[in-house]
Amino acid sequence: MSESKWSLPILMQGLHDRVTNDLKTARAAIGHPGAKGDGSEKVWQKLFKTYLPMRYAVDKATIMDSSGAFSQEIDVVLYDRQYSFLIFELEGVKVIPVEAVYAVFESKQEVNADHIEYAQVKAASVRVLHRTSAEVMTIDGPKTAVPQPILAGFLAFENGWKSDPRTFLAKALSKNQADGRLDMGCIAAYGTFGCEGADCQTSIQHDKSVTSFLLDLITKLQRIGTAPAIDMAAYSRWLQGDAPTQ
Repeated sequence: MSESKWSLPILMQGLHDRVTNDLKTARAAIGHPGAKGDGSEKVWQKLFKTYLPMRYAVDKATIMDSSGAFSQEIDVVLYDRQYSFLIFELEGVKVIPVEAVYAVFESKQEVNADHIEYAQVKAASVRVLHRTSAEVMTIDGPKTAVPQPILAGFLAFENGWKSDPRTFLAKALSKNQADGRLDMGCIAAYGTFGCEGADCQTSIQHDKSVTSFLLDLITKLQRIGTAPAIDMAAYSRWLQGDAPTQ
């Protein structure tokens, strides 16, 4: 039997090269600096659609719950499409039930304190929504899943601070540790960050930040598992014009 010619380091480098090239091409195609800010979410949406497992759908969206409440519009939403059919669309923007949501991200051309605060407000507008969980039949009998925490993060191309962003970033992230907390993020030209409570770590990975972020995101999504089954009765009550009670 001939010796294998496969090399895991080469395969991983190839993955990184593809991710980086896709990001560079998308950013160059946007063109004008002003347009880059407007279209940055499309760059990240394309990357996620290309490299995340197919069970995760990716869109710009507003999130709803069975009580009739809605979040702010979210730049990048990772959600379950396999088991969720209550997906609506109006003028190109989707409306998604909160039960289907795995993660939400704010996307800007650069990271700064104001943008972080804005992302925290948006994350909170999603996490305060009410999530149902219907009983489903499994091999071990009927089960009702406990909804897992929704991930939230920030995505940027550049560092908006004039110096090393780590001190500024940690200060900005620590201001909201309740519903607005940001769990992770990527500054493509600088590095990544991840938070466990108020403890936020920024890693300097200029040449592999986006690939590292994607792999970390997939790991976190794996820990979440599958989105809970939606309690359709809570939503169907709106067909009769009756607001569901919490």
